[in-house]
Amino acid sequence: MLLDFEKHRLHRRALSVAFKSGPMKSYLTQLDAGIAARVARWKAQPGPMLFYPAMKQLTLDLAATSFLGAGIGPEIDEITRAFVDMVAASVAVIRRPLPGTQMARGVKGRKRIVAYFYEQIPIRRANGGEDLFSQLCHATHEDGALLSTQDIVDHMSFLMMAAHDTLTSSLTSFVGELAAHPQWQTKLRDEVTALGVAPGEPTTFDNLEAMPLTERAFKEALRRKPPVPSIPRRAVRDFTFKGYAIPAGTLIGTNPLFTHHMPEIWPDPEKFDPMRFSDEAQRNRHRFAWVPFGGGAHMCLGLHFAYMQAKCFARQFLQNLSVSLEDGYKPQWQMWPIPKPRDGLRVTLKPVS
Repeated sequence: MLLDFEKHRLHRRALSVAFKSGPMKSYLTQLDAGIAARVARWKAQPGPMLFYPAMKQLTLDLAATSFLGAGIGPEIDEITRAFVDMVAASVAVIRRPLPGTQMARGVKGRKRIVAYFYEQIPIRRANGGEDLFSQLCHATHEDGALLSTQDIVDHMSFLMMAAHDTLTSSLTSFVGELAAHPQWQTKLRDEVTALGVAPGEPTTFDNLEAMPLTERAFKEALRRKPPVPSIPRRAVRDFTFKGYAIPAGTLIGTNPLFTHHMPEIWPDPEKFDPMRFSDEAQRNRHRFAWVPFGGGAHMCLGLHFAYMQAKCFARQFLQNLSVSLEDGYKPQWQMWPIPKPRDGLRVTLKPVS
């Protein structure tokens, strides 16, 4: 995340192997099975629930199985707990690992994760596998050299964190919008029904391609609440912006949350309107008007993974459940560092007959 120029390009190229067609198909199989099982559990126990913590547990479980492999075994709970502690420590107020603090738990969690990766890397290199971790263990630089053990540990730690935290935020806001706008929920459910996929059948890439309206609704949810609301950058050369002189080396914060609500770009910006992302509506829009995945050299490598998981989730969820909000209930969101509902987002789930 903090690399630049040639070193960044080399690592990005090596990482890209994990998001090619073959591995992505494997991830879809794991994601679909995990989502279907969790949705079935929700369907069996309908009624009021706090959606954000439920989604956080689901995305963490999915990241573990998709990235580490379904056969990880009984260590899975310990590893995912370590990741939760590490992520919490990243925004802890106390920045020293004093006993009993989030930072202390995070440092301990990272040690556990590093030990697991160091132990597993030679095993994965010997045995192979379609999970992301195994793919990275076989990734090479342009000269054919394998990624170093330390590089794999660092990349996996970041990817696991990014994959579950941002997707938790994005999918929670997506479901929140569907609950608040039942007419759009119905339109998306009709699109899912039109796929002709019977309950219990696996989701395919062809199914995902046939869900353009769902993708537009997900994009609109990302516009309203971008999962990374502020992006740090540094000026590489002197330039001027809006009459201000910005010297080279200046730290800059770009703000997707602000950009996504500029009325001159997005008329009536507080309105939920997936048709903003129709081909016609997007035709003359600036290419950086919508940047939930960043842009340029550092644009998120996992954006297609995010779309795949979002549409896979929408297919299983909408085919089995309807979601609504209590009358008069307006969720309050904290928007930094990653958007989340302050009260967990209270929703009511009902089985679809």
